[in-house]
Amino acid sequence: MSLSFLLSLAFVQHAFYAVTAVSIASGAVGYFVVLRRQAFAAHAIGHVGFAGAAGAVLLGLSPVVGLLGFCLLAGVLIGLGGATLSDRDAVVGVTLTAALGLGVLFISLYSGYADATYSILFGQILGVTWGDVILVAGVSLVVVAALSLIYRPLLFVSVDPSSAQARGLSERTLSLIFMSLLALTTVVAIQIVGVLLVFSLLVAPAAAAEQLTNRPWRALALSGAIALVSSWLGLFFAVWWGGPVSFWITALVSGTYVGARGRDAWRARQRATRVA
Repeated sequence: MSLSFLLSLAFVQHAFYAVTAVSIASGAVGYFVVLRRQAFAAHAIGHVGFAGAAGAVLLGLSPVVGLLGFCLLAGVLIGLGGATLSDRDAVVGVTLTAALGLGVLFISLYSGYADATYSILFGQILGVTWGDVILVAGVSLVVVAALSLIYRPLLFVSVDPSSAQARGLSERTLSLIFMSLLALTTVVAIQIVGVLLVFSLLVAPAAAAEQLTNRPWRALALSGAIALVSSWLGLFFAVWWGGPVSFWITALVSGTYVGARGRDAWRARQRATRVA
């Protein structure tokens, strides 16, 4: 089977379109996740979404409905209750444990085989339809557009919250908006890598970019580029060589981060050698 034939298949093309949209949104939002030190919140929202998917299946609805509802609810709760670093971890932890408890309850009450719910755990990018592509692209566009509108105040309040508040910016309001955007991004990213690995697509590219540059705009663009290239290559390797798409994507973004850390360590040793 030739590569050109594989790339001509509709489901492969749909996967490439969807992964492109999700990667751009994840890279942009992920930069602020890393900058604001909210990796735990990004991890928690995905698991909260799984509880919502399980509840939707129990009610006979599409798991995406529950996923979207619970992720947005978690984003709002964390944004309202955990705007400051001092109380953020506690709010995220309580939200996560409550949702996981509900998820266990929903799964125990469901008597059938919830294959749709379990697919959310591991992603289903090769199973997306054209309708899914439109939904993912639309949500990603909304996220990127909204983030571009609040970029400057969000950057200000993320880097220097005290000065930002003195200038009249509301840290809680910006936190609420950002957490809602993070929730939307999590919903579409789960389509690619699943709940268990969504953390990697949102955090690893941005963490690598932060190691490579300290300029915000450059880091933001680099984060999106790393997510995009890793997702493209991961999808290509899965189609051509086999294996789960989520494995390839997470391996590539994690490898990029390790490489960036190694580059920093090598440069630090070089500087120490020159000083000595």
